[in-house]
Amino acid sequence: MTGKLAANELPKHTLPDPAKQLGPYHTFADRHIGPSNDDIAAMLEAVGCESLEALIDDTVPADIRLERPLRLPEPAGEREALEELRRIAARNRVCRSLIGMGYHDCITPPVILRNILENPGWYTQYTPYQAEIAQGRLEALLNFQTMVADLTGLPLANASLLDEATAAAEAMTMCRRISKSKSDVFFVAADCHPQTIAVLSTRARPLGIELHIAEPGTFDIDNGGAFGALLQYPTSDGRICDYSDTIEKAHAAGGLVVMAADLLALTLIKPPGEWGADIAVGSAQRFGVPLGAGGPHPAFIATHEKHARQVPGRIVGVSKDAGGDPAYRLAVQTREQHIRRDRATSNICTAQVLLAIMAGMYAVYHGPKGLRRIAQRVRAMTWALAEALASLDCRRIGRNSFFDTIRIKPSARLGTAREVAARLAQDGFNVREFEDETLGLTLDETTTIEDIDRIAKVFGARDTSRTSQFEQADVPLPDWLERDSDYLTHDVFNSFHAEHEMLRYITRLQSRDLSLTTSMIPLGSCTMKLNAVSEMLPVTWPEFADIHPYAPADQMAGYAELFEQLERWLAEMTGFAAVSLQPNAGAQGEFAGLLAVRAYHESRGEASRDVCLIPVSAHGTNPASAVMAGCRVVTVTCDKHGNVDVSDLRGKVD
Repeated sequence: MTGKLAANELPKHTLPDPAKQLGPYHTFADRHIGPSNDDIAAMLEAVGCESLEALIDDTVPADIRLERPLRLPEPAGEREALEELRRIAARNRVCRSLIGMGYHDCITPPVILRNILENPGWYTQYTPYQAEIAQGRLEALLNFQTMVADLTGLPLANASLLDEATAAAEAMTMCRRISKSKSDVFFVAADCHPQTIAVLSTRARPLGIELHIAEPGTFDIDNGGAFGALLQYPTSDGRICDYSDTIEKAHAAGGLVVMAADLLALTLIKPPGEWGADIAVGSAQRFGVPLGAGGPHPAFIATHEKHARQVPGRIVGVSKDAGGDPAYRLAVQTREQHIRRDRATSNICTAQVLLAIMAGMYAVYHGPKGLRRIAQRVRAMTWALAEALASLDCRRIGRNSFFDTIRIKPSARLGTAREVAARLAQDGFNVREFEDETLGLTLDETTTIEDIDRIAKVFGARDTSRTSQFEQADVPLPDWLERDSDYLTHDVFNSFHAEHEMLRYITRLQSRDLSLTTSMIPLGSCTMKLNAVSEMLPVTWPEFADIHPYAPADQMAGYAELFEQLERWLAEMTGFAAVSLQPNAGAQGEFAGLLAVRAYHESRGEASRDVCLIPVSAHGTNPASAVMAGCRVVTVTCDKHGNVDVSDLRGKVD
């Protein structure tokens, strides 16, 4: 034995002779599309067709087939596509973001970046439909749920939602189902993030919910005025308010209270559960998930256990297996779409699994002490900036406590707020501009003393030597606000702070899970996706990953080009005049489409046309989305194979 393969000897896992395959494996399609010519022939024989063309002729009616080739560019190879993406990425300009609004730059620990976000053992599997082959992923999601429950001070959290605005909308409909109030009004604090208010407005209208948007102290919430209320904590412009009176009045009137909270701030300030809030929502993006021009990001929702059957999305629970050992499962599924259909609590049937796992692992890696240190530093840096700007005659709006955001009115000698913002942008900083000539500045864990000094100099500072003393300062909070309860006490959050231990923990969970690194899975929907490596590489490029969604348009020219390309190609493939990229999940696309249909009928004076015919074989999100859009669902029967009963369909149409 020579210790090496003979020239004519192949290891068992080597691909068959390329000559017998679909191609020579030098193009993207050849490498990425799995079936060989022999595989295709076997499948065609099984279905009784001579060729792929014959199969299409048999299955796609001629009168709906396109009679011309699609007007799409020639396909590019992987190298060419990456070069093109590099060109597009270079059109983006990455600035330090001080915009805030619920989005923060952050540091993704390299052990999480390399071993989760960039690892197909984690990114190819999606929502864990089959618990028995997803134990590692379910444990990681349970970590996320535990993290959220501990930090919010509420005992039950789900396995993530799509984004903070969607979570707030889901909380609104939860309040309506739970509240004993007869009111159709949902109160929204005017200092909530504007994108949250926009989504709430869209979701409220078809359900007959009236939004009342005002300052919390100006609405008569205790006189039967609302079935629920949403409060931002801290507010969108950074203030931390005492909501005890508002919450007490809401409860006295039979309403429920939702608090949209910042998880990092909750390591220092009193959590929603201790204020008496019924539901907490928010985003876990700043726990190690890149900005990515707005997403995808993991949101959260937490509440009391008595409301478990009203919670949207996935919930991971713990049982025992046949041997008596702990086993993870998807719990309380009887409230979900595949069972309740049009009576489901929500049309959301998934979780932002990959991003939620990253956020949960961020908490595992840093632990409670590490998270608190990060939060204390962010608050200290914000205090340093506030003090520096105050010494330059800039007035801070509101005397409330703050965490990471301040709102200031620049000194008149500096010019208008827009002019100051423009000078900051020239120096590489984006800030939030309010309509009243004030600016919002939000700091994060990536902020440095050098950043503070540069910002202060734009405002006219000459000597910035004092700012460095604030970096490690413990800036006290008022007694009524400071958190004194423990969090993240479970062993998992106190065991893996060394990188090698964290690496072993991540790998141990990966070995208890099924991904496309180990097997294909015969399950439909969008459960498993083997995105090519060349498609995943750009996700972590700074030009794409480090841009705030509300950065100025001239800094996002690359993103704009990508969006325009994708919209144009999808319109060509679907035959529609235009395409929206706004829905952030398939079920949200259904909802958006149904809203468009309803708006069309309303524009023609036919608002009464609210019936939606849905086959009983349809995906469970279909009827749930229809109800959310304010439709009446009428089911159409199907045979045992799922084929629509045409006679029943005709009868229902009539």
